[in-house]
Amino acid sequence: MSIIQNIRERGAWIIFGIIAVALIAFILQDGIGRKRGTNDISTLGKVNGVVINKVEFDEKVDIQVQNYASQGVKKEQMIGYLWNQEVDRLLFETEGNKLGITVGSKELSDVLFGNESPFKQEFTDKNTGEFKVNDAKNAIAQIKKGKNKDQIKQIEKFYIEPSIQNRIRNKYQALVVKGVQMPKWLAEKQYAESNSIASINFVNVPYTTISDSTIKVSNDEIAAYLKDNAAAYQVEEASKNIGYVGFSAAPTAADSLATKNDILSLKEAFKNATDAGAYLNKVGTEIPFYNSYISKKTLQIPQKDSVLSVGVGNLYGPYVDGRNYTIAKVLGTKQWPDSASVRHILIATNNPQNGQQVRDDSSAKKLIDSISTAIKGGASFEALAAQYSDDGGSKSKGGNLGMFAQAQMVPAFNDFAFDNNVGTKSVIKTDFGYHYIEILKQTQRGPAYKIAYLSKSIMPSNETINAASAAAAQFAATSKDVKSFNENAVKLGKQVLPATGIKANDFEIQGIGEARQLVRWMNEKKVNDVSEAFEIGDTYVVAVITAEDKEGLASVEAARPQVEGIVRDQKKAEKIKATLKGNTLDAIASSAKAMVQKADSLNFNYSMIPGLGNEPKLVGAAFNKSLLNKVSTPIAGNAGVYVLSVNNIGAKQAQQDANFYKEEALNRTRSVMFRTNLALKKIAKIEDNRSKLY
Repeated sequence: MSIIQNIRERGAWIIFGIIAVALIAFILQDGIGRKRGTNDISTLGKVNGVVINKVEFDEKVDIQVQNYASQGVKKEQMIGYLWNQEVDRLLFETEGNKLGITVGSKELSDVLFGNESPFKQEFTDKNTGEFKVNDAKNAIAQIKKGKNKDQIKQIEKFYIEPSIQNRIRNKYQALVVKGVQMPKWLAEKQYAESNSIASINFVNVPYTTISDSTIKVSNDEIAAYLKDNAAAYQVEEASKNIGYVGFSAAPTAADSLATKNDILSLKEAFKNATDAGAYLNKVGTEIPFYNSYISKKTLQIPQKDSVLSVGVGNLYGPYVDGRNYTIAKVLGTKQWPDSASVRHILIATNNPQNGQQVRDDSSAKKLIDSISTAIKGGASFEALAAQYSDDGGSKSKGGNLGMFAQAQMVPAFNDFAFDNNVGTKSVIKTDFGYHYIEILKQTQRGPAYKIAYLSKSIMPSNETINAASAAAAQFAATSKDVKSFNENAVKLGKQVLPATGIKANDFEIQGIGEARQLVRWMNEKKVNDVSEAFEIGDTYVVAVITAEDKEGLASVEAARPQVEGIVRDQKKAEKIKATLKGNTLDAIASSAKAMVQKADSLNFNYSMIPGLGNEPKLVGAAFNKSLLNKVSTPIAGNAGVYVLSVNNIGAKQAQQDANFYKEEALNRTRSVMFRTNLALKKIAKIEDNRSKLY
């Protein structure tokens, strides 16, 4: 991230310092080995015997959470994402080592500065879309002297290693994909089939002619079906189902009134406070005080028009804002542009990432004053920015930050950019150091407001919390199994809600939300166990485990919703077959009280039949030459039982050249091979300890 992002978000250190060390890190990468933990606490998992170290994994998680914090990414989401990434990395690394796949330094340089560059976004011209390779290299050259070991370590893990790993993965997949070929005979066979058409007469007896209620499907019948079709009903990751009830500890009407009275007691003092920021800091507020102006267009608050209409120095509220009572005080109004563009030179005093001092205040002030004097004397702004600015994100662009909206900068920077006219130049101080700024462009001016908010959360009282907690604890204590759990819920008039398919590493449960502590309890318990009361959000939840689906063949209970209808139709098919009499379609139709139908232009590669739906068995039989002008045995299809006679099998005019068809078919086959990681996972030995350590 660049310094300007630090100014906006108080976030990460300059990306260009990171990029610069990348090349150093590559040279040093052999000396920065992976630490392979061997004890239970440090071993997050293993892939084919290779350890995933928890300490190193947590470092990656923490850094990525920081990088994506502005997008609302949570730690638990990143844990799952990075776990899959680590597993894939080790799978492809192992296969690459077997085949001798490597990435040389020149090739890595091509990746870092070529079309696959991870730095493209920072160095792409917004107007032309051109990746400024030389600008990137120049920026790196400016910071090559940096020797920060932490940055080297981060670059090794988050830029160099991923680039190498992606390259190895791409090479491996290319070998696999290019190794797939299609024999001439197979291509010719598929080409002929794609141009084949058939015409049939048939009798259809739908399964709907027999009522579902007359066909019972036993557990043994479902178990037998699962055994015969085991490959289609494999459970790859074990899960459990629960039933749960909730006891609300959300604020009551009385709690809401208490909060309202509390904020009303502060209203007069808030109105009379001469320093709104100091007053809010003393009494506390849920909405931090932003000591600058925001345009009316940008302002996003409830009852905005009412708030702005009270005038400077006056208050509006209390009003409800989410789960808060809020009083707004209008402190001032100005005519400001919505957006502005500036260029600046930063002489940093502090590292925004770790708070460490970069240089002392007096040295920074002397240097920025010298730069100001030089520019006033005719020196090049761009040259001085490239030479002295500590903002790596803008120094290669002459210090230009581009257009930005109000409230994206720290207050002092923001105020200067919007409160002055285009062309104004000056030195200002922020938490990051001293800036020499020139305003380049502004949009049309409009009303902007400085507003302070006294905001208090509507919180549940101790009485409310204790009542919910006690009720939940009592319910849990008197519920010993699924039966008593359900009986107690009925007595209290509570609905037992289901949650299914909960896996050992889940952090959320559908209907409940974030509930890792409940999932961890489930991992250690069995069917019929009742939980203690878990505080989740503003609810106390008590759960009972109702079912478990272990790895391997799906259980009868879990598979019944999918399989019961299939087995029922199979039993219907046997009943229907027993009623079909005769040696001709007319006779069979008469015995079934049906009619003989016709289907023309059936295509071997297309199993959808108008009026019938997807019937691959019927379409396949339509191309059976032994059935030409002969009556088939009954065929159990997807929607009913069919008996057919083939009228003719022929060929339609080809729509594609044979060679083009072969190439297209080959590409379709090869596209499937890009999912090589799935195949490698199936044959790998993977040990996953996440559920025990998070």
